[in-house]
Amino acid sequence: MKTTIAQVGRYVNEEVTIGAWIAGKRSSGKIAFLQLRDGTGFIQGVIVKAEVEEELFQAAKGITQESSVYVSGTVREDDRAPSGFELAVTGLEIIHEAKEYPITPKEHGTEFLMDHRHLWLRSKRQHAVMKIRNEIIRATYDFFFENGFTKLDSPILTGSSPEGTSELFHTKYFDEDAYLSQSGQLYAEAGAMAFGRVFTFGPTFRAEKSKTRRHLIEFWMIEPEMAFVEHEESLDIQENYVAFMAKCVRENCQLELKQLDRDGSKLEAIEAPFPRITYDEALTLLKEKGFDDVEWGDDFGAPHETALAEHYDKPVFITHYPKSLKPFYMQPAKGRDDVVLCADLIAPEGYGEIIGGSERIHDYDLLKAEIKAHNLSLDTYQWYLDLRKYGSVPHSGFGLGLERTVAWFAGIDHVRETIGFPRLLNRLYP
Repeated sequence: MKTTIAQVGRYVNEEVTIGAWIAGKRSSGKIAFLQLRDGTGFIQGVIVKAEVEEELFQAAKGITQESSVYVSGTVREDDRAPSGFELAVTGLEIIHEAKEYPITPKEHGTEFLMDHRHLWLRSKRQHAVMKIRNEIIRATYDFFFENGFTKLDSPILTGSSPEGTSELFHTKYFDEDAYLSQSGQLYAEAGAMAFGRVFTFGPTFRAEKSKTRRHLIEFWMIEPEMAFVEHEESLDIQENYVAFMAKCVRENCQLELKQLDRDGSKLEAIEAPFPRITYDEALTLLKEKGFDDVEWGDDFGAPHETALAEHYDKPVFITHYPKSLKPFYMQPAKGRDDVVLCADLIAPEGYGEIIGGSERIHDYDLLKAEIKAHNLSLDTYQWYLDLRKYGSVPHSGFGLGLERTVAWFAGIDHVRETIGFPRLLNRLYP
């Protein structure tokens, strides 16, 4: 029976064949152990010299790391194995012998591993991180489809920017200027006026010369937009979405979390509702914690966000930021036009902002005035203004950064490990 490592539990005490690669090996005079991987998981193959042909045993002892094979044997339960199973090998066919595989079991530096990212992805650690990423993506689609959202694909090439063009990659679109998108939000708003609730999910680009562990040049964003949804209701949806993703990862990625030595109690704390504090309250709390350098109107940096999240030991919303810190499209708060109806969701453990969102301005004249005040072109944003001209309604939206969320859930120090081929300030290869 041909099967995969992920499915061997269906064939206990039965003979199976698996197409796999040799992740590692060790042997003695009488027994050989092969660490096998096939993309769905990892399993140990055990070859006892007295139970197989001498030719098979010698082939197993001599096989090289990352050689590809067809391996046959009997599936056995083994409580000591991470997956709960091992394979008693009775047959081994070498498909391709790999020679001098560069990533050996010894310690390698980060730059070396990044130069060999195309191969580093095969390791147990990277496999675990990518499986968690995949589970978050699966959970995202499940959550939004189950809650009546329609998937909308926004363009990557745009003629304008939601937040100004200073951090955009410029290109020529025939005889026009164009930019790589930093957000699908404006297009999602158009979608919300057509379908009620939509979400976009795609790559975004920021030409920000940052080298922090939280930043990538190219990253993926999940951006819902919701008609007839105001600020507080949007926060409810955000926290339920994040809690749903955490639950899915806890339940469906136990092996991967164990591989990464991730403290499961940290994920158990990601349950709605999350604390909600205003920018003013956050500023007071920071002062109490000794951050005397931050004043009203200042944006919060990583140390400030970390201190606030640690105070609650769970994700926390910071709402009602100063208008001067936020983009032009955010709805001013009632009775207080110096702050806007927005929120950043700050993750604990130093992972920082995971979500940024707001209620959007739905009044035509107010949005037009804000576009002018930010020295943006009315012609460029006329289509966006049209959304307020023909049946405008209160609406809200938010954006979640996939890579930061993966890093947080997986307990990874740097976002470069949370995407297949990261684009960093100094890296465009491989």
